Amino acid sequence: MIPRYARKEMTDIWEPATKFKIWYEIEAHACDAQADLGVIPRVNAEAVWTAKDVEFDVARIDEIEAVTKHDVIAFLTHLAEHVGSDEARFVHQGMTSSDVLDTCLNVQLVRAADILIADLDALLAALKTRAMEHKMTVRVGRSHGIHAEPTTMGLTFARFYAEMDRNRARLFAARDEVATGAISGAVGTFANIDPGVEEHVCAKLGLKPEPISTQVIPRDRHAMFFATLGVIASSIENIAIEIRHMQRTEVLEGAEFFSMGQKGSSAMPHKKNPVLTENLTGLARLVRMTVVPAMENVALWHERDISHSSVERGIGPDATVTLDFALHRLTGVIEKMLIFPDNMLENMNKFPGLVMSQRVLLALTQAGVSREDAYAMVQRNALKVWEERLDFQELLMADDAVVAALGEEGIRAKFDMGYHTKHVDTIFERVFGTTT
Repeated sequence: MIPRYARKEMTDIWEPATKFKIWYEIEAHACDAQADLGVIPRVNAEAVWTAKDVEFDVARIDEIEAVTKHDVIAFLTHLAEHVGSDEARFVHQGMTSSDVLDTCLNVQLVRAADILIADLDALLAALKTRAMEHKMTVRVGRSHGIHAEPTTMGLTFARFYAEMDRNRARLFAARDEVATGAISGAVGTFANIDPGVEEHVCAKLGLKPEPISTQVIPRDRHAMFFATLGVIASSIENIAIEIRHMQRTEVLEGAEFFSMGQKGSSAMPHKKNPVLTENLTGLARLVRMTVVPAMENVALWHERDISHSSVERGIGPDATVTLDFALHRLTGVIEKMLIFPDNMLENMNKFPGLVMSQRVLLALTQAGVSREDAYAMVQRNALKVWEERLDFQELLMADDAVVAALGEEGIRAKFDMGYHTKHVDTIFERVFGTTT
């Protein structure tokens, strides 16, 4: 996580001051529940809340931790400095450090997920707008990087919309998966704390009680969360790669917006490079590299070890901050993206009529020609288009065998571009629920 690729709303979630505030709320709510159960005096629980407006001194906590070598004890010591040692003596009653750490981590991940969901909503809106705008803007589809058959720019945006819509559903599921808390004691048995305390704290923090924990919340939940972020990152790269290819000089069907005063190269003033989408490809790699460590965190010794702890201190902020930045950047790219319809048609016509080869093939088989013979008839003419840049339709019209099977009018009828766009409305209705 570096400032260059970070936005404040997300980084604030991972600031030490935010973390300590969540720790405080967990401890204070637990004291309330303990007082309700008669385990601790009500006056002591109320004393803890006198620190609710305190800005905890991060430097002071670090100073204490330098001696204690334990972050939660350092925080509890600092809390007692605010509310009084006697008043704070029941804080953390029956709890273990992971009750605080794990519940806090999940609060942070839920808050991060909410920001990412909002990011996805903004990206979906941008993709839908561009899809509707270019619904019938014809361009050549490519497979293996080679011209295939006509499609539309709107369908390109629509498939990216559908992919990100699936990611939105995945993120909601991942958010729900990780939205649990545990206040269950040293090995999760509630031996020294009532399960009602966990229920109370979780309700106050918007979490569900973990059905069964050990000393920690099971890490398969977190593996699911980070895996979902990795899938979203891969989808970002999928879109970025398409835009990068479109912006190539010899393609130039679309491009990132190039702002006034922007420079593309220190050496070549003519350059307009796809720097934002190249950056997104790199950021996607950073997010995905957090997935395997999250999965390796699932296997812990017995009721817990701390091999997962150092990993999560890194991947929690890194993955969420980076993905938030990437989604926001991609939304801006889509909103401002330049589209060049004339270039799309020019590219498709570099090999005149060639994209209609399958339609001619099918027409020949329907006219009674065997598929093997039909393929040979079409291919011998298609290869001449590749090699000599001749017109495919004209070559077919000069091929006696093709004319004999289809007739000249039959051949001409197979070069109607509308044939390839006749079901665009159907696809749009499937994706967006509307043909508008």
